[in-house]
Amino acid sequence: MKKIGVLTSGGDAPGMNAAVRAVVRNAMYQGIEVFGVYNGYEGLIQGNIKKMELGSVGDIIQRGGTILYSARSPEFKTDEGQNKAIENMKSFGIEGLIVIGGDGSFQGASKLTEKGFPCIGVPGTIDNDIPGTDYTIGFDTALNTVVTAVDKIRDTATSHERTYVVEVMGRDAGDLALWAGLANGAESIIIPERAEGFESVINKLKRGQARGKKHSIIILAEGVGSGVEYGKKIEEETQMDTRVTVLGHIQRGGSPSGYDRVLASRLGAKAVDLLIEGNGGRMTGIENNVVVDHDLLDILNKKHYVNMNMYELSNQLSI
Repeated sequence: MKKIGVLTSGGDAPGMNAAVRAVVRNAMYQGIEVFGVYNGYEGLIQGNIKKMELGSVGDIIQRGGTILYSARSPEFKTDEGQNKAIENMKSFGIEGLIVIGGDGSFQGASKLTEKGFPCIGVPGTIDNDIPGTDYTIGFDTALNTVVTAVDKIRDTATSHERTYVVEVMGRDAGDLALWAGLANGAESIIIPERAEGFESVINKLKRGQARGKKHSIIILAEGVGSGVEYGKKIEEETQMDTRVTVLGHIQRGGSPSGYDRVLASRLGAKAVDLLIEGNGGRMTGIENNVVVDHDLLDILNKKHYVNMNMYELSNQLSI
């Protein structure tokens, strides 16, 4: 293999740039040319492909977002769009593609592999919802962003004796809410995988109020529902002064943490090695601090599970 491509797709995640850097530099170290695909799968269809040099990825390891940009591509979901993408890559002499993104991005990579064009997936999403890896690129940074924000919210909650509902991202997965809730000492954590009953949350708030507790933090995963609506219901039921903070896309930005930079570097470099070895349709991951790879189709057919032991621990510590 002499030429490979790399793209980022789906929601941006801190550390994607570090992964792109690892792909480019490991490939060039092994004598392989790398082409950056701009604007994700839409860029493949439009032929927005440029050769990358060592300097193309200089000073990006610390930057959030993605220098290759990301975009939705309804056309790529069609056979015609996929075939056009493959022809465009072949016109540049590209023989394999590395896709950095989440499960939606991996579905596209799997389709290309099925058509005979080898792809490797690198998990990049703040949701941490990809099976086959303990952590996805961007999760640690997003977690620290949430923890810092909630620390500041608790200062205000304490000062004004209020209950705060903080809605965090994560799509249909509760990892971000669970980890942040445990790290912030939240009184209740509401996640899709095991949404604590509303009555239970209210009872916990009332017990705290009875013993003189004057403020509370509730972490709500977006997959459960609206934080604003949840806050209204709490205030109506308890008459407690309740406020809602929806952290939103602040969670997806910012300079990646040291952990995310190292993780991205390891997984990106491994993706190049897999292509060189002639493997397609694989995904890199980290398990027990060891870099691994799995069949991409198997990963897409598996379900992600949160650590329920952590959920039970949060309940024990928030009595």
